[in-house]
Amino acid sequence: MSPALPASATEVRLRRLPEGLPRAGDFELVERPLPRPAPGEVLVRNRYFQLFAGLRTLLGGETEGLPLPPLGVGDTLFGPALGEVVSAPPGSGLAEGALVEHLAGWRTYASVPVEGCTPVGAELPDPAARLSSGSAAWAGLVRLAGLREGETVLVTGAAGGVGSLAGQIARRLGAARVIGTTGSPAKAERLRAELGYDAVLVRGAGSFEEQLRRAAPEGIDVLLDNVGGEQLAAAVLAARQGARFALVGALSGQLDPARGGGSAPTAVDVFRVITKGITLYGLNGGDHPEAGPEWLARFGDWLRAGEISFPHVRIPGMERAPRALQDMLGGAHFGTVLVDLTGEG
Repeated sequence: MSPALPASATEVRLRRLPEGLPRAGDFELVERPLPRPAPGEVLVRNRYFQLFAGLRTLLGGETEGLPLPPLGVGDTLFGPALGEVVSAPPGSGLAEGALVEHLAGWRTYASVPVEGCTPVGAELPDPAARLSSGSAAWAGLVRLAGLREGETVLVTGAAGGVGSLAGQIARRLGAARVIGTTGSPAKAERLRAELGYDAVLVRGAGSFEEQLRRAAPEGIDVLLDNVGGEQLAAAVLAARQGARFALVGALSGQLDPARGGGSAPTAVDVFRVITKGITLYGLNGGDHPEAGPEWLARFGDWLRAGEISFPHVRIPGMERAPRALQDMLGGAHFGTVLVDLTGEG
């Protein structure tokens, strides 16, 4: 027999518009009656949800060209989540207790349209790993940059959710040398010791151009860029002939307190782009629907074989989620950040 459902659910709403980067006090926990699914909707008990830097852009209101709406005062936050089906309409193919992925995180219970739920199979040994950002790293390295065995790869923002998997993926695909960047000496050491990076450049420890020249004296073949800014500019100067750049994120602008999160202007040497034959590709996940299933199958095989790890931190409890977002945007965490609701509801 299913356990009795609570009368209410908890969710996190925007209390006030952030000034600069979001802080915990910009949000509030709200109790509301348990959602009642409309026809065609599934009631889901959330177990985990992912914190992602894109919330900064949604909160800043600069969402032109994005598939997600801006967040205003009083709105409930949202994001990738993993939960258990509590009830589903007949014919949906979703059974009570089944795990599904969806985008209604930041709440203990959610009513989600059937078409917004993706069933979770047994591809991964830990279902929570479905909330990794590895598919973006895979698509960037394989679908955009066409990484080849023996090449030198630079991953900017290497300690984040995408970067902490990108370096490992590059190594598994045969890269001869993998270089990363981060803003913390402690994270740099973890990237070398735990994730196999050959060298790591640290923001604030001298110019990136000089650091990269020392780390890759013969240049780089592939860039997986999560940052932009001076790091992208340095990569252009260090590129070898025919280098391929996969632009996955723009944290230099997104995390700039003086900007709204929806722009990241960068000056690069266009003359070098032309003379070196560099190609720059921007990742739009919708353009590569096959990348997700490809990554899921490969990720599961690698995890079970112990050939890759899923660097992440689990923050227990909804009440800690606002501070966890503040900390993540401030660079406090390593890898993917998940809020763990398994002890709630």
